[in-house]
Amino acid sequence: QVQLVESGGGLAQAGGSLRLSCAASGRYISNYAMGWFRQAPGKEREFVAAISRIGNSKYYADSVKGRFTSSRDNAKNTVYLQMNSLKPEDTAVYYCTAATSTAQSMAVNRRSDYWGQGTQVTVSS
Repeated sequence: QVQLVESGGGLAQAGGSLRLSCAASGRYISNYAMGWFRQAPGKEREFVAAISRIGNSKYYADSVKGRFTSSRDNAKNTVYLQMNSLKPEDTAVYYCTAATSTAQSMAVNRRSDYWGQGTQVTVSS
């Protein structure tokens, strides 16, 4: 079973940037599609981004397309989410996730298998 630990969250101003990292242990992430979800207060968890096992296919929620970029370094067993042009509505707890299915399936079905504990991102206006 893979364990996931997110880092890099914090406070940013609107228009600013943050980079989230997700370090995996227990299994190689090359065995998984990886992704990010987020949950804002009072809202359901929502899909943000997914990346295929070798990083050649990426999927994004419409709300972050063009602003967020997912990437992975399988050699470092780490996944990243670069977040630019942040908006107050991006405020949420961000969760790293690993799926035994495909990145496309994660994006379409909004499901995954393994989850990190989450990291808080707060964007001030």
